[in-house]
Parts: sequence; structure tokens; C-alpha cells
Amino acid sequence: MERGKKIIQTSIIGIGANVLLAGFKAFVGTVTGSIAIVLDAVNNLSDALSSVITIIGTKIAGKEPDKKHPLGHGRVEYISAAMIAIIVSYAGITSLVESVKKIFNPVTPEYNLTSLIIVAVAVIVKIILGTYVKKVGTEVNSDSLVASGEDAKLDSIISASTLLAAIIFLVSGLSLEAWLGAIISIVIIKSGYEMITDTISHILGERIEMQLSHDVKRVIVGFDEVLGAYDLSLHNYGPERYVGSVHIEVDEDMNMSQLDQLQRAIAFKVLEETGVGLEGIGIYCKNKKDSEADKLRKEFSKFAKKHEYVKQIHGFYYDNVEQIVSFDLVISFDAKNRKSLFNTIVDEFKKEYPQYTFHINMDIDLSD
Repeated sequence: MERGKKIIQTSIIGIGANVLLAGFKAFVGTVTGSIAIVLDAVNNLSDALSSVITIIGTKIAGKEPDKKHPLGHGRVEYISAAMIAIIVSYAGITSLVESVKKIFNPVTPEYNLTSLIIVAVAVIVKIILGTYVKKVGTEVNSDSLVASGEDAKLDSIISASTLLAAIIFLVSGLSLEAWLGAIISIVIIKSGYEMITDTISHILGERIEMQLSHDVKRVIVGFDEVLGAYDLSLHNYGPERYVGSVHIEVDEDMNMSQLDQLQRAIAFKVLEETGVGLEGIGIYCKNKKDSEADKLRKEFSKFAKKHEYVKQIHGFYYDNVEQIVSFDLVISFDAKNRKSLFNTIVDEFKKEYPQYTFHINMDIDLSD
């Protein structure tokens, strides 16, 4: 089944289940005077609204690229996930306000066997729904569905807590409704906050997943002419669309025609096997083994790696006429002050090798 259709189908199932649960819980909560059950019903309605937003976001994200958005509309899915997170957070805040009011102005609930059975059934339904929605979300790489699935499983815990409070009241006469409502609200707010931070992280742009990075580089270095792959940079335009660039290292004797054929072959095979579109493939020429330039590269690499956070040097170039040396220096993000460390290393190179003019670039540790 097409990804978009599967997301919409799953969301419709979520809407139907949540609307039914909300109706039952609202009725039970009103009849019994249980604020916790009423708040749980409101939470189910917010879940249904979240599913509606997921459907709308998926529809928009599936639109064909246009002149204004040549790389498509896939990032709309992240915006819809952010909207869901805001709705969840708002529901939690309003529920907390109502719960605090009930703590100061308590209402004694009136439970019966029917109401408890309905709540128990709701727990089972939410566990099944949450597991199913999250499973589908993981399969189709949908943040919105995964978030909805997590939220549904959280709801099952909340409903179970409500059921426990009702049993405690029937056994001991102790009403924990308002306090439970406050705890439920805090849990909902926390869930909403985590969803917001995760979504913002996606929108800002996260590090490439290790497996994807390895898959792309494995395809590239699988070509006999490629001696190394560096600076892989991918940009996410939706869960199903990555575009980016990479530098490849090749023998210095390759001509333009050979390079052109190689670049085309790499771009085609990477897209075919990983779904990643390489819009640019830069070239680093590798010096012949045991040449003067090759010996310098090995010596300078060893010199730089005396520092703990230096991962590698690449893109090495040596002009033996002008005595100019240039290369990229990759410093790990684990270093406390990358810029300071870089300046220190550059100063050390200039002091140790005054006969050369250094053009060193601090490269970003973009991928694994």
C-alpha cells in the first residue's frame, strides 16, 4: 500500500476509536461525577483531532513539487507533528487547571459496575490502538503516527490509573479523583513537551542516521575508481526525501570524461539503492603512493591526530612549486571548543613546518 494511503487509513481508524471512547468516557464521567474520566474523554478528543491533522498534513505533503517548492512539500509532515504536540500540551494545561479547581472544590464521584467496565474496555482498546498506530508509523516513517501511537499507549496507562482510583474509592471511600487528574495533566504536558522538542529538532536538521550514512558511503566506495568518500551532507525534505552532496577521492590521473561517467554512475546507483539524491559530487585528487605529496599527507595526518578530537584530514593538496599545503581538518563535536582547538593545531603546523604555507579548513563532522 502507498505510504500516504496507509497513514490516512490508520489515522481514520484512530479517529473512529477515539471519538467512540470519548463519547463513552464523557457519559460515564458526567454520570459518576468523575473529573478524571471527563479529562480522559477530553484527551481522547484531542487524539482524534491529532489524527485529523495527520491526514491533512499527509495530503499536503503528498502534493507534487512546484516552482515555489521544487523539492516538494514533505516537511509539512513535521509541521503537522508540531501542531499535534501543541494540541496535546494545551489539553494537558487546561486539564491541570480544572483538576486544581476540583482539589479545592471537591465533588464526590458515584461509580457503578457499568462505568468501571467501560473504563476497563477503554484501557484494552487504547493498548491495541496505540501498538497498532505506532507499528504502522515506524513502518512508514511517520513522526505523526508514531507520536499518536505513543500518546494512545500513554492514555491506556492514564485510563488504568482512573480505574484504580475508582476501585480505591469503592473500597475505602477515599476520593483521589482531582489529584489523579492533576497527575494525568502533568504527564500529558510532559508528553507534549517531548513531542515539540523532537519535532523542532527534525525541522532544525538532525545528523544523518548512521545506517543511512553507511549505506550511501558503501555504495559510493563500491566503485573501483573511488578511493574514499567524505563530507556526506544530506538535507531532509520530508521522511521519504533526502538530497545532498559528497566529496569523492580519486586518482590524480583521471581525466574529465572518466570523472563525468563516474559521477553519473554514482548518482544513479545511490538513488536506486538508498533513495538519496546526490545533487553534487565534489572531487578530491589523491596523490600517487610514495610520492612527495603522499608522504607529506601521511606525516601531517599523524601530526594532527596527536590531538584527541581530530578525526581525520582529507582533501589533501600540495603545490610543490609554491610550497602551499591545503587540506580539511575534521574535529569531533565532542571537543569543548572546536574553534580554539583548530586554531591551536594550525599554529602548531606553522611553527613545526615554517617552510610551507598552510590553507587549512575546519571541516564539519557531518556524518558517520
